[in-house]
Amino acid sequence: MPHLLIEILSEEIPARMQARAEADLRKLVFEALSAAGLHPEAIRTFSTPRRLGLAADGLPVATADQVEERKGPRVGAPDAALQGFLRGAGLSSIAEAEVVQDKKGDFYVARVAKKGRETTAVIAEIVPAVIRAFPWPKSMRSGVSDLQWVRPIRNLLVTFDGEPVVVDVDGLPCAAETVGHRFHAPQAFKVRRFEDYEDKLRKAFVILDRDERKATILADARTLCSARNLELVEDAGLLEEVTGLVEYPVALIGDMDPSFLDLPAEVIRLTMRTHQKYFAVRDPKTGKLAPHFVTVANIEASDGGKAIAAGNARVLSARLNDARFFWAKDLETPLYTEERRAKLQSLVFHEKLGSVWDKVERVAALARDLAPSCGADPDLCEQAAYLAKMDLVTETVGEFPELQGQIGRQLYEAGPLPSLPLSGGGVAASSPPARGGMRGGQTAHMAEAGPPPSLPLSGGGVTASSPPARGDQMPHPSTAAAIEDHYRPLGPNDRVPTDPVAVALALADKLDSLVGFWSINEKPTGSGDPYGSRRAALGVVRILLTHGIRLKPPSQDLLVFLADRLKVQLREQGKRHDLVDAVFALGDDDLVRIVARVEALSDFLKTDDGKNLLAGYKRAANILAAEEKKDAGLPERLGQTAIDASLFAEPAEKALHAALTAAQEAAAQAMLQERFADAMKALASLRTPVDAMLDGVLVNAADPALRLNRLLLLAGIRASLNAVADFSKIEG
Repeated sequence: MPHLLIEILSEEIPARMQARAEADLRKLVFEALSAAGLHPEAIRTFSTPRRLGLAADGLPVATADQVEERKGPRVGAPDAALQGFLRGAGLSSIAEAEVVQDKKGDFYVARVAKKGRETTAVIAEIVPAVIRAFPWPKSMRSGVSDLQWVRPIRNLLVTFDGEPVVVDVDGLPCAAETVGHRFHAPQAFKVRRFEDYEDKLRKAFVILDRDERKATILADARTLCSARNLELVEDAGLLEEVTGLVEYPVALIGDMDPSFLDLPAEVIRLTMRTHQKYFAVRDPKTGKLAPHFVTVANIEASDGGKAIAAGNARVLSARLNDARFFWAKDLETPLYTEERRAKLQSLVFHEKLGSVWDKVERVAALARDLAPSCGADPDLCEQAAYLAKMDLVTETVGEFPELQGQIGRQLYEAGPLPSLPLSGGGVAASSPPARGGMRGGQTAHMAEAGPPPSLPLSGGGVTASSPPARGDQMPHPSTAAAIEDHYRPLGPNDRVPTDPVAVALALADKLDSLVGFWSINEKPTGSGDPYGSRRAALGVVRILLTHGIRLKPPSQDLLVFLADRLKVQLREQGKRHDLVDAVFALGDDDLVRIVARVEALSDFLKTDDGKNLLAGYKRAANILAAEEKKDAGLPERLGQTAIDASLFAEPAEKALHAALTAAQEAAAQAMLQERFADAMKALASLRTPVDAMLDGVLVNAADPALRLNRLLLLAGIRASLNAVADFSKIEG
């Protein structure tokens, strides 16, 4: 069947926008075609720095003929209503309408035949609408109209079944042609179908497929490194960005001055990545960075890229010289100084929550409180808290904000070591840092908000490290790890801190922000989250679950917020939404226990016992629901009345009661010990007696006492299962 080809040729599209633009183009075109009655068999999108396009296969040459029904007035309606109906339906007389009957009587219906349209006519309408509605994150207005696009459009190429389709979009050029590489093949050439379009572009030094360009870059970069016995430092994000910068990728390896290797590796990599879009290279024998880099050119140079590599090396040297200046200045003083503390005191965290130093003091106290549950030394936690934010006012982090935490660790390990007083004793110090902020000397508006409440903890925790010897002046690895990792995890794919001190400090830092913003009613809304509370909450959830730490938030609404983040995470991990809802319905406030319940329930329902017990539960619950609907007082009686064993008239009743009693006792014991799988296994023993009871015993007996007693048995089954999870919310 015929296919559609669309290419929007423009000036350079920002690399970060290209992949999303492909998805948006696919969605808009597919929806527009489907709405017109055209259903493509397959759609392929593509993007390069200069073009965005789509190819759709399997489209008919015309839309199908249709019969449209229009409902008219009732038979016997006033003449004015009939005439309006006739005009709207395009009928010459009421005799051309049909009479249809419904519950309210007879009414007129017009069935109007609509002939299908040529697909080219539909495309000519769709393309302008898609371009005008395109959701670029940022765009610019055309100089001659109100049309907005990410960059100036140079040509619209639209063909269908190999023939040009003329579209009118505010007078933009529309020709069945395109151009190749800006330098290697800038001449225009004619295009008919996607196959010759892609082939001609390849010959014109344009690799259309994004994944192919990406694979080419990675393979060539690895080969260049391997030839020098080096190893590429792979970077998925950088690879994605560089792929969007070139139409014909050519990987080149360049050299840098080895003296720059004295800089922290993170500074070198970030300079390469952020400013120059270079890949770093390391020596596989040592695992350290090598004085080389890989860059990706968009041109095949006649000298093999030597001049390009040399030019890039000069630019990189200038960048690294700047970084060296900042780093050298930072190394002149210890990580902790009174000058840096004063700068943090003047740096506002939030007008209602004080300065960054106020936050440091709150976090230090909270980290000390959290230390036992994290298996960490309280003194180390407090010391790390006083040091963790110091690098925010360093020259290096001022230039490279992405390195906050990492630069702090580097400065701490480089020495000289700071000497800090700790509230619990700890390392000797010359003079204590001022204890201002929300735990002393509060300003009026901060006093109104009050300090965030302390967080009670119980159980759990990670394995403790050995506490340091007091007065030890060697950098402590736990302190170093905490300084670097206290911001982590920064997102769903970032790693979780593992050192106990880092765990305590990361929790304290995030919880202080959450509790603080909750206390001043600065909570995230559906339209915004300016303080990153959702990310902080997800970080808390991931830390707690990774290390099995049991924490009870100080307020119900904060607990609900954390639980909501947990629900999102569980669903993203593929957990069934109904099982998540079934566990959350119990109102448990322990996130670790909630996850254990969900996992146990998920595993249980995959077994035959689980599936059959769920079916038995639903049978029992449906009977109870029907009876409770008929008798409003029944739920109260079921809750206040005990089962009377003397009323059992059938063996199946006796068997179910005995099984229920045993299962309830075993399940309750397992639940107390949080052995949820064992609790469900115990309840699975009810499967056979439940079926026997429901299949062989009339629940709605004529005798009211007998009937209530049997309903009590079913209520016991429902209550026993609902103690594990709300089975009424489980589908299937």
